[in-house]
Amino acid sequence: MKKTIVLLLAVAVFLFGSNAFAFDPIPEDELQVGFVYVGPVGDGGWSYMHDLSRQAVEEAYPGITTSYVESVEEGPDAVRVMETFVRQGFQLIFATSFGFMDQVIEVAEQNPDVVFMHCSGYRTAENVGVYFGRMYQARYLSGLVAGSMTETNTIGFVAAHPIPEVIRGINAFTRGVRAVNPDAVVRVIWLYSWFDPGKESEATMALVDAGADVIAMHADSGAAPLAAEEAGVYVVGYNNDMSGYAPTRHLTAPIWDWGVVTTRVVGQVIEGTWQSENIWWGMDAGIVDLAPFGDMVPEEVRTLVEEERSRIVNGEWDVFWGPVADQDGNIRVAEGKRMSDEELLSFSWYVQGVEGEIPSN
Repeated sequence: MKKTIVLLLAVAVFLFGSNAFAFDPIPEDELQVGFVYVGPVGDGGWSYMHDLSRQAVEEAYPGITTSYVESVEEGPDAVRVMETFVRQGFQLIFATSFGFMDQVIEVAEQNPDVVFMHCSGYRTAENVGVYFGRMYQARYLSGLVAGSMTETNTIGFVAAHPIPEVIRGINAFTRGVRAVNPDAVVRVIWLYSWFDPGKESEATMALVDAGADVIAMHADSGAAPLAAEEAGVYVVGYNNDMSGYAPTRHLTAPIWDWGVVTTRVVGQVIEGTWQSENIWWGMDAGIVDLAPFGDMVPEEVRTLVEEERSRIVNGEWDVFWGPVADQDGNIRVAEGKRMSDEELLSFSWYVQGVEGEIPSN
């Protein structure tokens, strides 16, 4: 009988994870939740949207305590910030940038009773979960809009770092552009920074000088939309509805709703049901979507986007189902096939329609 019980426990550990019963419930009025931001909360983009999720947590669970530290550099400084949260008694910490990944694992190993959630990474542990969203789906839809609106057939993309997350977004956007406009190309300028309004503005103007009449972006501030408004070209924002930065030129924006995840995780920690997992939800879960269209977007374009959105949400089709060709025209994904999550998460090549090369990190 004892051997049978041991065997059943071993099977349970295999099926449900070794940490299935590791964390006791924490009463709402005792729970402290910390957020670590890579940029300022006023950036209007990435960190701003994460802070909205913190506010959503407070609204959903008014008894808890939350706190945040903004403009934390990726690297050793992140360790200091998280360790400070731990010393202050915080039991749940959200680290909201890819570059915090190794530091999260380091601090988590030393504090096994604290729950950590890391955004956009891939390393997990018994007390570390990962969360992200399939932003490439909304990127594709925004590409449909950009490809429909360009007159020069040159679209610029202001890009942060040459990592798979950003490359995947550029490729999805380009797939959308080329679906409606096979003659259009996407030119990329790399910033090597998540948040640098000066560089974002300069990159936008350089792309405009190169003939781009639509600008897209993967950067954390509203500087690119501001520059696009000034230059009189269209812009597709990111993270947040950035129409306030470009009131006459903003087409739409792929946007985040991080509160979908953060409120769920906080509820699990309160209930004692939290387990480490790798969350990668799509538009059907509401974590990613499109901002409202600008007045200049024609009705037929809006209709097309809604039709494609429905196909994605209903699981009828997704962005990287074949055929998918690389920028040299070689078929990388055959018709009837689809890229796996592992392939999507390690994207290291451009699809057809993107100009330039991917720099080495």
